[in-house]
Amino acid sequence: MIISEPKPLKEVVGNLEGKNRIFIVACGGCPLGCKSGGQERIDELSKGLSASGKAVTGSCEIEFLCNKALVGAQLNYYLPALKASDAVLVVSCGIGVQATAAMVDIPVSPANNTVSAQGMQGLWPGEERCGGCGDCLLDKTGGICPITMCAKSLINGQCGGAHEGKCEVHPERDCGWHLIYERLKSLGQLDKLKEIPPLRDHRKQDVPGEERRTTRWALERDEIFEAPKAEATGTEGKS
Repeated sequence: MIISEPKPLKEVVGNLEGKNRIFIVACGGCPLGCKSGGQERIDELSKGLSASGKAVTGSCEIEFLCNKALVGAQLNYYLPALKASDAVLVVSCGIGVQATAAMVDIPVSPANNTVSAQGMQGLWPGEERCGGCGDCLLDKTGGICPITMCAKSLINGQCGGAHEGKCEVHPERDCGWHLIYERLKSLGQLDKLKEIPPLRDHRKQDVPGEERRTTRWALERDEIFEAPKAEATGTEGKS
């Protein structure tokens, strides 16, 4: 399971500045397990967006947003609402946001931050990857992650070594920032490149000790967990 946590509503609304008609897409997989998704979260966001003067054109929950084929097929049922929208707000990990962005031709914005699990990826292996940086900025990069698509994880734009859209580290690989530029250009959002992103807080990429103490982690540390004993009922030995 990929762990995500809700972004503050103020940040969600701020990232949607200039976008007044919002369609909400939620993942019905991992976010349900960590209580950062589901219908309750959709209702919470709808209420917050409406209170901020934005119109919610519709919403849907798709079982696994990391499966682009499933996302594309399911969103077909909501084309009228999507065509009436200025942006899509995605309730998922960073992979789901990127997969959704690849399936629509309007801007996407993340409703959640993805908490680092130091290696977990989507259930459906695709080209999208999430670094679990804990501070998702996909709304600023056209739904393409600069942390994982750029070999240098640059967040302020292309380096000087890219050539003809290819990466200098891996010449056969597309430059992540070239892809971001082309996506923003197609969306009419090149002005996003003028925004200076905040410095990354790398502490958010670590996994706190208390969150490592799962059963598997306990086995690695040779710790023994015993099931609690059942309370006496006074009926022992009776049939």
